[in-house]
Amino acid sequence: MSTTISKGTAVVTGASSGIGAVYADRLARRGYDLILVARNAARLRERAQRLAAETGRTVEVLAADLTRPADLRAVEARLREDHRITALVNNAGVGAAAPLLDADVDAMEAMIHLNVTALTRLTHAAVPGLVKRGGGLVINIASIAGIAPEILNGTYGGTKAFVVAFTQSLHHELAGKGLRAQAVLPGATRTEFWDVAGVPVDHLPQEIVMPAEEMVDAALTGLDQGELITIPALPDLADWQAYEDARQKLKPNLSRSEAAARLKPAA
Repeated sequence: MSTTISKGTAVVTGASSGIGAVYADRLARRGYDLILVARNAARLRERAQRLAAETGRTVEVLAADLTRPADLRAVEARLREDHRITALVNNAGVGAAAPLLDADVDAMEAMIHLNVTALTRLTHAAVPGLVKRGGGLVINIASIAGIAPEILNGTYGGTKAFVVAFTQSLHHELAGKGLRAQAVLPGATRTEFWDVAGVPVDHLPQEIVMPAEEMVDAALTGLDQGELITIPALPDLADWQAYEDARQKLKPNLSRSEAAARLKPAA
């Protein structure tokens, strides 16, 4: 049995495999009880039983397909009503590699629903209770495609850019209310993501592919160090800070009473 002091309950979506499964393992070992959310109930039950046996934490299973409105609403209700919940890891998501001209627009719409709509609704369901109870933790799994949309599918990159902006806004809006927010921007990670996206991970240059365990451990170290945005592969944090400083420098000139001189029609 675990002797770690309980940190409450963490809800992890997409927890049956890959990044979500590693988060479940690491958070349990950090003292969280768990509610694991994914479509594959059998996989979830197997993982829950193993984690409970190894860590001594309470591990519950909530089988749900977050692309289905009824299932999504059920998870939202749990987030609103369960006062034990202290953390949410929005990991469930899907990707694509095909360019726009070759993409299935229905698949792109489903991607937007899962990567953006479901994440937003789950966060909206969880945050009021977390704030009311004095704070908590929201971890949103984005992607380097969120700041480098030229790679992979543009719709996928757009959904992950939303996750980055949404997390930054969450941090800004709830400053001083005890809520920690973090966006994690993995590069290529060895998971089933790539099979779904249509590009087997073994076809990628292996020097860019990080094991899921190493990615999550790095992300949690970034969380411990107080990072709002964590890019697990980025060697020098100063590079991100320079990027962010440049963005902040733009803000005073983004909205003015007249157009920039460079854009005014010639006399």
